[in-house]
Amino acid sequence: MGSDKRVVLRKRHSYATRSNLIKKVKTPGGKLLVHYLKKKAKVPVCGDTGEKLNGIASTRPNTRMNISRPKKTVSRAYGGVLCGSALRDRIVRAFLMEE
Repeated sequence: MGSDKRVVLRKRHSYATRSNLIKKVKTPGGKLLVHYLKKKAKVPVCGDTGEKLNGIASTRPNTRMNISRPKKTVSRAYGGVLCGSALRDRIVRAFLMEE
C-alpha cells in the first residue's frame, strides 16, 4: 500500500486493510492516482447444505437494501434461505415423522 512513492492517495487512511484496497490508475497527464475498490460480495449459500442459492444476487449488505425484492428472494417457502433440495428433504422428513 504505502510502498509506491509515486502514488497520490486521495484519502488520509493509508493502512493496507481490507476496506482500503486500491487500484493504481494513470491519468492522461501522466499522474499516478488511486481508485478505491469496493469489497467483493460473497455468494449467498444454503443454511443446511452450504451450496450456492440460485436466483439471488450476490451483493454487499448496503447494496442489497436498494435492489428490488425479486432479486433478493425466491417465491417459495424459505426462499432465499434454503436451496430447493434442502427444503424438499425437510418436507419429506416432516411428512414421514407425521405418519
